[in-house]
Amino acid sequence: MLPLLCLLLSAVAASGQVTVTTYRNDLARSGTNPLETILTPSNVNPAGFGKLMSLPVDGQVYAQPLYVSLVHISGKGIHNVVFVATEHDSVYAFDADSATGPNAAPLWHVNFTDPATGEHTLSVSDVLGCPSIAPEIGITGTPVIDPATGTMYVVASTILNGEFFHRLHALDITTGAERPGSPVTVAASVPGTGDNFGQTTVPFHPYLYKNRAGLLLLNGIIYTAWTSHCDAGAYHGWLIGYRAADLQQAAIYNDSPNAFQSSLWMGGAAPAADAAGNIYVVSGNGPFDGDTDGIDLGDSFIKLAFGAGLAITDYFTPYNQLSLNRADIDLGSSGPLLLPGEAGSVAHPHLLVGAGKEGRIYLLDRDQMGHFHSGEDSQIVQSVPGAVGPVYGGAAYFNHTLYIAAAQDTLKAFTIAHGRLLSTPSSQSSQTWGGLGATPTVSANHSRNGIVWIVEQAYSGTLHAYDAANLQNELYNSQMNPARDAMGSFVKFSAATVANGKVYVGTSNSLVVYGLLNQPPPPTLSAVIDAVTFRPGPVMPGALVSILGANLATATARTEMPLRETVAGLTLSINGIVCPVLFVSSDQIKAQVPLDIAPGPATAVLQLPNMPPAAIALTIASASSRMVAARLQ
Repeated sequence: MLPLLCLLLSAVAASGQVTVTTYRNDLARSGTNPLETILTPSNVNPAGFGKLMSLPVDGQVYAQPLYVSLVHISGKGIHNVVFVATEHDSVYAFDADSATGPNAAPLWHVNFTDPATGEHTLSVSDVLGCPSIAPEIGITGTPVIDPATGTMYVVASTILNGEFFHRLHALDITTGAERPGSPVTVAASVPGTGDNFGQTTVPFHPYLYKNRAGLLLLNGIIYTAWTSHCDAGAYHGWLIGYRAADLQQAAIYNDSPNAFQSSLWMGGAAPAADAAGNIYVVSGNGPFDGDTDGIDLGDSFIKLAFGAGLAITDYFTPYNQLSLNRADIDLGSSGPLLLPGEAGSVAHPHLLVGAGKEGRIYLLDRDQMGHFHSGEDSQIVQSVPGAVGPVYGGAAYFNHTLYIAAAQDTLKAFTIAHGRLLSTPSSQSSQTWGGLGATPTVSANHSRNGIVWIVEQAYSGTLHAYDAANLQNELYNSQMNPARDAMGSFVKFSAATVANGKVYVGTSNSLVVYGLLNQPPPPTLSAVIDAVTFRPGPVMPGALVSILGANLATATARTEMPLRETVAGLTLSINGIVCPVLFVSSDQIKAQVPLDIAPGPATAVLQLPNMPPAAIALTIASASSRMVAARLQ
């Protein structure tokens, strides 16, 4: 009976682990984690939720923190890891759940400056006196992680003897070590007359640019987007791609080759991409001549496809582009958000939404974006003027609702149904956001328990949580108990990361972590042994094993036939296959290894209610190796 039950249970895959490996969670840039099972509107409140720890770093954190579950850290076991990049050109890997004991120090830390040679981060004086990011510029754009290869891609900027360098690094997320061929120096040129002086080539001048936007990983290519320093010099908007496998350059796009300006900054947002492999960006202020078959596309939504290189396949430019450009009312102050099919209609199944400094929301058909019409924008799906204040960074989408936290405006929720956006908010917060507004993040358990998270500048940084179903209901903010929960500092365009019951916020000098208070200690797994022989080592498919550790279960329980896959709220899986469990206690779990599991390295994952996963490595023996071992005994 036991082998048959194991076969039945092994056909059920364990739930996928939570990762945040790219800006705003996904390539659509939805800003939503739909797999958050721990945080709910009922337990996020000032009594039960607050600051858990503050992890110091060596510079400002403009990049969104990234999160990967169950990473095998070299020599340190398996950890849930949060990754942080700073303007001091550092990348940190921290245990995402604990900052005590062996986790008091970073799991690893690398820095791309070199005191021995004098290579350092860029100062305000280095970047043409631009103070938009001060006192230094190092890593600004959010990195991207390829979970298939365990590689992080990140752009770091330095200066050595007056020469500027922007380098794309590929790092092993288990150690921080450079991958072979890493780093590569960013360089590019395109045909064009935009640099004047009678030239017919436009080069990428490193001193004019910073990588403000997040990185995009799409179909094996890493795309980096580039903007200016305070609109200084004859700059352009660039999108430059490199093959992830070997960092060889694969694509170059310049949105103003015969003019200038039109940078790709998007308030820190990353280029979006759809399932067909199309890329979407929004350009900033600059000349526009697309209406006369030109290729200079200032203040435009631009759709690109990769073939022999990057090519424009469609675009939309507002009828008032000239006025936007002259008044510095960038359309490109925020990034595009690609809506899922549920938001569309039969006529317009594939939608894109965006808004810039003007506060007008644009709803576009990605299959026919609309190009440019003089005098009005009736060719697009919808234009909603004056809907919000100036938008920086972007919106979030959840459950047929668009969330925008514009500058000098409230957090607003707009319903999207049947391919149309209702112009009147379904709800809005009581608070008005100062400064540059905020970039909302949503956590939810599929379509339930939605929470909208906001990081804003008041009181040197404040984290807010709102009920996504009714923004009048503020669940929590970090100033409700400032002695315990104050962030301590703030950076503009900050986007929170929510994963496995915790909220991670980058500040000017730390990563601040919020979560449920007064929780039991997390489980730790220390050994896997054969439950019959009590010996460590490789285990056979179908064998009984004992997993030893601490805080493994909240109760002691023993199961009878038929065995269950959940006992005392606990589940155990090996390589994603659920195991039948015989016995659980605080220091031991006895379970059966799935019969159909493949031999080789494996990971046992323990999941407790309202806790992040915990894991331990083991080896699954082949039948032949077990026979040899038996003969030796």
